[in-house]
Amino acid sequence: MKQAMILAAGYGKRLRPLTEHTPKPLIIAGGKPLIVWHIERLAAAGINNIVINHSWLGEQIVATLQDGEQWGVNIQYTPEPRPLETATGVKRALPLLQPSPFLLVSSDIWCPWPVKALMHASQVLDGDQRLAHLLLVDNPPHHPQGDMYFDPKPYIQPNKTDITPSNGQTSSYTYSGLAVVHPRLFSQCSTEQPTPLRVPLHQAMQQRKVTAERLHAPWFDVGTHERLNALETYLAQNP
Repeated sequence: MKQAMILAAGYGKRLRPLTEHTPKPLIIAGGKPLIVWHIERLAAAGINNIVINHSWLGEQIVATLQDGEQWGVNIQYTPEPRPLETATGVKRALPLLQPSPFLLVSSDIWCPWPVKALMHASQVLDGDQRLAHLLLVDNPPHHPQGDMYFDPKPYIQPNKTDITPSNGQTSSYTYSGLAVVHPRLFSQCSTEQPTPLRVPLHQAMQQRKVTAERLHAPWFDVGTHERLNALETYLAQNP
């Protein structure tokens, strides 16, 4: 796996006024933009082909990162006239990616993600019986209900209040914003109709084509000022 896509097209409304003039991926944490943490980690892992979608103040992202040469990677961009949701953003970016598994990263998280585990997972995504492998975290305080549960491990199902896990499993987990996906996961998605990532994922889960594992590493979802401050505190204490 030598390719990745970073999702960077959101408005970042909950981080206003910071995001009124700066796109959320360029918000500084630990002395560098959030998205640069990801690019450095991708470069260190040898993943040197990166696609970034952008919308709100996206020209600032392009001007800051340019073609990625300073990190030894190649960055291409897919602009969106407005944020079009995650699955749609990926679908529009597929022409810039090879028809093979790629790492999908949300730009507004911070995590020292496990390179070897994701590399191994990419090798078993065949585009037929295996379409995605997700990293899950324990449910944070702001999302106590979680997103999905194991049924059984390593397979997962969406966590819905109107269904009962067939194996009696009651513990749910939250999607970390990190996954390895096969392009065929998005085969039914539109390039225009805004569609969140959960739609193709839930369809594939029902067909038992999605696996997952728990992420045992520090993880921050930088969606609010409070969570940004928490990350800043962590990075100051763990340089």
